[in-house]
Amino acid sequence: MSHKTQPMGRIYEIRLQGHLDTRRVGSFDGLTATWLPCGETVLTGPVADQAALFGILDRIRDMGIALLAVCCLDSERERGETHL
Repeated sequence: MSHKTQPMGRIYEIRLQGHLDTRRVGSFDGLTATWLPCGETVLTGPVADQAALFGILDRIRDMGIALLAVCCLDSERERGETHL
């Protein structure tokens, strides 16, 4: 039996309040940070699975950073968004 898997996982965009410094951004290995003029940081990149996503969200919570939105950017389906 063959299983189709995405080795890199799905691409997520995680929007945070405030500009994270490079030390904090470095703790999100594999994600790219974009600092927006409105004072937000957007982390974008592949996330292996739901467990990895919850790990990232737990780290954000533990750092005391306000989470604004999590968006799954799936190229095979329409863009789905979940706003918090």
